[in-house]
Amino acid sequence: MIVVLGVASVAVGVLIGMPPFAYIIIGLLIAVPTLVYVYKPRENVLTNAKALVAFFGATAATLLIIQFIPYGKDHSNPPVNGEPAWSSPRTRKLMVNACFGCHSNSVEYPAYASIAPISWMVQSHIDKGREEVNYQEWNSRQGEAEETIEVIEDGSMPPSYYTMFGKHPEDRLTNAEITELIAGLLATEGMNEND
Repeated sequence: MIVVLGVASVAVGVLIGMPPFAYIIIGLLIAVPTLVYVYKPRENVLTNAKALVAFFGATAATLLIIQFIPYGKDHSNPPVNGEPAWSSPRTRKLMVNACFGCHSNSVEYPAYASIAPISWMVQSHIDKGREEVNYQEWNSRQGEAEETIEVIEDGSMPPSYYTMFGKHPEDRLTNAEITELIAGLLATEGMNEND
C-alpha cells in the first residue's frame, strides 16, 4: 500500500511539473521515518494499519516542516525592463493572457502559491519561464523569443499542466485567437526568425 501511494505521489508530481529537489526533500522526509518505524525491531508484529499510520504521520509532519523552506515564498516581481514593440494592443493582450503568467515581470501569484510544495512548483515554472524568455526584459537579450510562434503553433505553450483541471482558463486561447496572435507576432519585431 505504501509503495502504491509513493508511486501515485511521483506520478502526480510529474504531471504537475514538480521541481526535482522537491522529490528528494519530500521523499526523504516521508521515507526515513516510515522505514525506521517499519524496520525497528520490536516484539509486536507490524500490521498494515500501523505501517499506514506511520506513513501518514510522516506525511503530515513533512507537510508541516516544508512550510518553513523559503523557496517559492517571495512573490516580488523585478522591475519591467521594456517590452517588444507589439504590433497592436490586441497582440499584447493575447500575449498577456497566454504567456505573462511565467514569461514576464508582472506575474500574478495565485493564493495557493504560498503553500509548499505547490509554491516550489509555481516558482520553479516562473524561474524557468523567465530564463527561457521574458517579454518584460526586452532591453536584455532574449534568446528564445524567436521560438515564440513555433511553441504556440505546436501547442507546447502554455504547457498542459498550466491549464489542466480548469486552471487559468484565460490562458486557453481559441483557435481563432491563436491565429490572430500568430499574425500579430509575425508583425512584431524580434518575434520570428526572419527579423
